Amino acid sequence: MGLFLNRESKILHDICKKSEYHNNDIAKEINELHDDLRDEYEQNRIILKEFKSFVKELKGKLNPEDENKLVDFTVKLEKVKRCAKKGVDAMRELARDQRKVSKEIIQDYEEYFTT
Repeated sequence: MGLFLNRESKILHDICKKSEYHNNDIAKEINELHDDLRDEYEQNRIILKEFKSFVKELKGKLNPEDENKLVDFTVKLEKVKRCAKKGVDAMRELARDQRKVSKEIIQDYEEYFTT
């Protein structure tokens, strides 16, 4: 009977190590993607301010129809910026949740092995 328990314990231990390896690999990839996305967002977020300043300069020089088009385009760019920010925030939350779940799984395995 002890032979089967030892064998099952070894299998579970191997599964734990494999799970931990995959979780760490996924966490590393998520963190890299989050860092890349955050860096891209930070590099490009100033563009909207520059564009708004440019629109202000042009407003008096354009006819009302073109001014309205430019203002509408600015509103659309603001929506793109919000979308990008939500993407960065979502990746941060995903990274946090993945770390939390990984830690809980490892704790569950450790708890099983110590009992």
